[in-house]
Amino acid sequence: MAPLGDGADSAASPNLVVSFGEMLIDFVPDVAGLSLAESGGFVKAPGGAPANVACAISKLGGSSAFLGKFGDDEFGHMLVNILKQNGVNAEGCLFDQHARTALAFVTLKKNGEREFMFYRNPSADMLLTEAELNLDLIRRAKIFHYGSISLISEPCRGAHLAAMRAAKAAGILCSYDPNVRLPLWPSEEAARTGILSIWKEADFIKVSDDEVAFLTQGDATDEKNVLSLWFDSLKLLIVTDGDKGCRYFTKVRRAGLVYLLTRIIYYLFAMRFLDEPTAGGRLLTDKFLDHVQDFKGSVPGYKVNTIDTTGAGDAFVGSLLVNVAKDDNIFHNEEKLREALKFSNACGAICTTQKGAIPALPTVAAAQELIAKGN
Repeated sequence: MAPLGDGADSAASPNLVVSFGEMLIDFVPDVAGLSLAESGGFVKAPGGAPANVACAISKLGGSSAFLGKFGDDEFGHMLVNILKQNGVNAEGCLFDQHARTALAFVTLKKNGEREFMFYRNPSADMLLTEAELNLDLIRRAKIFHYGSISLISEPCRGAHLAAMRAAKAAGILCSYDPNVRLPLWPSEEAARTGILSIWKEADFIKVSDDEVAFLTQGDATDEKNVLSLWFDSLKLLIVTDGDKGCRYFTKVRRAGLVYLLTRIIYYLFAMRFLDEPTAGGRLLTDKFLDHVQDFKGSVPGYKVNTIDTTGAGDAFVGSLLVNVAKDDNIFHNEEKLREALKFSNACGAICTTQKGAIPALPTVAAAQELIAKGN
């Protein structure tokens, strides 16, 4: 199958973010609080977490591309056109003549939270093969973003792993938002094992509080449980806490002894090579520690009139990746990180104020307006 035309100039950008995975049609009930059987009608909306992230990035002025497979049907062509209309590069998209585009029916609770019923047995996105990957597109990216749904079955799992290997070999930052969807996995244990199977390949991971509880089988508010998800090469771990905001963790120092030895070594180095060993040693050591020191904290969210939480996490991730693509020093600068997370919290909040994910994605102006109003 030949790839589609790109529909955007974004692949030439040095700050390109490539999203890999699924895009589908969400059918959202027109009245919240009813079961699927009780719902009298549904609103058709494009969805799929990696595609939502790609559209969020473009809507915020960033550069994005999507890599995935669609059914050669009306829904598939509609979705790719939506990507293009939202400024997403679509040269990594393919059509499959033998499988349909995935569908999901979404049950909205009265608080805007949702449950899913999927129709994809198999859908076209599940049939992407390694041979069909646009590796050149991946290698042109600054960030390669993915979820976990593409890990559920072959051949898409093999394609996902190959794409991730290509990204890492090219020195591209890998961004992982597992987006746990238990109805799609054979069992809870299969989901937990599959999601964690690629955990240590990422440079940046975003998880929700519910996902922390699922993956650790513990209390998501307990920092020990959160830090059990940390590993040495991870640059940033974000936990989103719904309308309460988010928590962030960078370069967690496992042992105080390592920190102490580092300080002693650099202090001795300063004494040996600087004219004023005491003051100079402190200065050099402190400058070094500015780069290796970890930090953690939380950023409050924003209260809005929540209608549908679908896509809120994707709006959050997309807005953060826009800022990371512009300046990856954000991993080492707490002030910059907190400003970016404040913006991401606003984007996630705004996305909950109307039905559907992509139609609800915010603009920069809308996010700034909410930030100006305060929490």
